[in-house]
Amino acid sequence: MANNFARMLSSKRNVRILSLIGAGSLTAGFLLNRERVTAGAQARRVYPASAEYPDLRKHNNCMASHLTPAIYAKLVDKTTPNGYSLDQAIQTGVDNPGHPFIKTVGMVAGDEESYEVFADLLDPVIKERHNGYDPQIMTHPTDLDSSKLTSGNFDERYVLSSRVRTGRSIRGLSLPPACTRAERREVERVVVDALAGLKGDLAGTYYSLTHMTDQEQQQLIDDHFLFDKPVSPLLTCSGMARDWPDARGIWHNNTKTFLIWINEEDHTRVISMEKGGNMKRVFDRFCTGLKEVERLIQEKGWEFMWNERLGYILTCPSNLGTGLRAGVHVNLPKLSKDPRFAKILDNLRLQKRGTGGVDTAAVGSTFDISNLDRLGQSEVQLVQTVVDGVNYLIDCEKKLEKGQDIKIPPPFKK
Repeated sequence: MANNFARMLSSKRNVRILSLIGAGSLTAGFLLNRERVTAGAQARRVYPASAEYPDLRKHNNCMASHLTPAIYAKLVDKTTPNGYSLDQAIQTGVDNPGHPFIKTVGMVAGDEESYEVFADLLDPVIKERHNGYDPQIMTHPTDLDSSKLTSGNFDERYVLSSRVRTGRSIRGLSLPPACTRAERREVERVVVDALAGLKGDLAGTYYSLTHMTDQEQQQLIDDHFLFDKPVSPLLTCSGMARDWPDARGIWHNNTKTFLIWINEEDHTRVISMEKGGNMKRVFDRFCTGLKEVERLIQEKGWEFMWNERLGYILTCPSNLGTGLRAGVHVNLPKLSKDPRFAKILDNLRLQKRGTGGVDTAAVGSTFDISNLDRLGQSEVQLVQTVVDGVNYLIDCEKKLEKGQDIKIPPPFKK
């Protein structure tokens, strides 16, 4: 009886009904707080699962590594209570066999329940992507005490900027790959209402992509803040660009060091950033701002998606747990040409991207270096990993400048 009631309340139809009666109220927030979820109704199927199984022979992503014909047959007729199917979840991995820089996950969640309904596939994908983390037997720690971070100031001759970001999802509303227009607009309303309560150094302004003036748009472009319609096939094949730019926007504080994107890849992306190498200050602001945003969301009767096994729930399984990516733009002209560079990064549990994002190559010898892990370690632990690792990279660069040899560090141990 309890599970049926939870399923009824989790449907899109009832989310819209609650919106009409005041979805921001404490009552609505309580009704949308689903403690347990179950698989939805069986999808209607004309052809057998064997005829529908995707051709993954040339694929190299985590989904393709674990989706067997047996698992596909077991899950293909299941949907979440919101109607999200396995085929929708894996479409991005079917359409995108691989990636030139990193091994992608190859699937996304359409709602919080996806991680339970499709657990037979998602659990092994999560285990591979998150360095052996087993969501069936392990629990995820959270720690936003920035005072525990040590040595958080980089040599600014090498580090050009520092950034910490994460994502947060509003419980009771579908994620961007599957949300309706009404749900997407409800996410915007809930978050913008809450952000209006930020005070002091965190106080700021929201800019809707649909109502932005040309001058405001150009300023955000000049500040490198504006996110545009997704062009990466990893995102477009997931359905995240539907109805663009409806209900999308950017909020930032008055000093432009604390930002929140609304309805891009996740419901929200929370970002603390500044030029230079003061990661300690960036992380302080990140922790303070994130905790204040969560408090304001809860005051409005809503809450973030979270559970003790997976941590914070986000669209891509790669961002589960902390959802945190602490990164720096660092210039490494000598080390980047050294054949040991890739192995050093791997052993330090770091990854490199181009400074323009996941689909970009490095410009010259400047890279975006960030933590590889998200799940199984706390926010403080992951930022400390980046601090220690980037300091090691800078030390290697300085040695190479002097003609000295460098060593590959031992593999990182949790």
